[in-house]
Amino acid sequence: MKLLVLHGVNLNMFGQRDPAQYGTATLADIDAALQWLAGELGVGLECFQTNHEGAMCERIHQAHRDGMDGVLINAGAWTHTSIAIRDALGILKCPIVEVHMSNIHAREPFRHHSYIADIARGQICGFGVDSYLLGLRALAGQAQAASKK
Repeated sequence: MKLLVLHGVNLNMFGQRDPAQYGTATLADIDAALQWLAGELGVGLECFQTNHEGAMCERIHQAHRDGMDGVLINAGAWTHTSIAIRDALGILKCPIVEVHMSNIHAREPFRHHSYIADIARGQICGFGVDSYLLGLRALAGQAQAASKK
């Protein structure tokens, strides 16, 4: 099983950006924790981060061409602004799980809306790094169930 983690705009700044909101874990720390969990779950995992919306769309298109079994995404601010990323994700035939380090529903009103939520199997937010780990567990289960259909 091949799973893909997509990290959006500004997420390369984890550990340096607003630690009160996002904690002190770096993106490398998060990716390492995800790779460890992927090993425990027996799934292959690739992680990708970009600050360029077009590059994110291109990576999603590649995931479709590669036949990825599932996508875990934290689109960062693009969650609330990017119809382009939402449309690219809509091309995928595999399960999508949306995650966020902070609770986007307890923050500024503009962060309450997600363009991704209606095409994702679920959304996990507010648990810091654990949001990613819970999301990966959920995604692996959803991808496994989808492969049996």
